[in-house]
Amino acid sequence: MAEPPALLLQVKIWEMVGRGGPLTLGVLAILLIFSIFSWAIIFSKWSALRTARSADARFLRAFRKAAGLDAVMVASEQFKPAPLVSVFEFGYEEMHRQVKVRGTISNKVSLDRTLQLGISEELAKMERNMSWLATTASVSPFIGLFGTVLGIIRAFQELGMQGSASLRAVGPGIADALIATAVGLAAAIPAAIFYNHFGNSIRELGARMDDFSLEFLNMAERSVGE
Repeated sequence: MAEPPALLLQVKIWEMVGRGGPLTLGVLAILLIFSIFSWAIIFSKWSALRTARSADARFLRAFRKAAGLDAVMVASEQFKPAPLVSVFEFGYEEMHRQVKVRGTISNKVSLDRTLQLGISEELAKMERNMSWLATTASVSPFIGLFGTVLGIIRAFQELGMQGSASLRAVGPGIADALIATAVGLAAAIPAAIFYNHFGNSIRELGARMDDFSLEFLNMAERSVGE
C-alpha cells in the first residue's frame, strides 16, 4: 500500500534536515527557539488583550451608571483585569489627595497628568514582549538565509569532491539548504502578522483610555461640585 503524499513529504523533509551539517542544524535550532517563544507570546497576548477588552467594556458600563466616583471605587475590584480600572485608581487617588487637603480639585493639570501616567503604565504592560515578535519577524528570514548559504556552500564542496556538476548531483544539496529559508519564513510570517494585529489592538485600547480620562475628569468635577 502506497504511503499518503503528505506523509511522504514529511519523511523527505526530515531526511533533508537530517542530512544538514552541524551549522545548518544549529541555525534550524535557533529558528525553532524563535518560533516557539513567538507562539507562546502570541497565545498569551491574544488571551490578555481579549480579556482586557471585555473587562474594559464591562467596567465602562458600570462607570457610566454609577452615582459617583466613590461608588465606582467600591465596585472596581470585580473589574480588576481592566486597564481602565488602573487608570481610574490613579485618578481617584490623586483626586482624593487634593480634596482631602483643600476640599476641592485644586489642580486639574496635576490630575490630568496622573491619569496620563496611569495610561502610560497600562500601555507599557500591554506592549511587554512585543519587541520579541518584532525581532522574530525581522531577523528570522536572515537567519534562515544564512543557514541556506551555509548549506549551499556545503553542497558545492561535496560536488567538488565528487567531480560532478549535473543537476542530479547538485539538486539534493540545494534542496536541503533551502529548508533553512523555509523555516525562517515560517517563524517570521506569523510574528509579523500578530505584531501588527496586537499593535492595532493596543492602540485602540490606548485611545479608549484617553477617552476615559476625559469622562473621569467630568465625573470628578461633578462629584466634588456636589
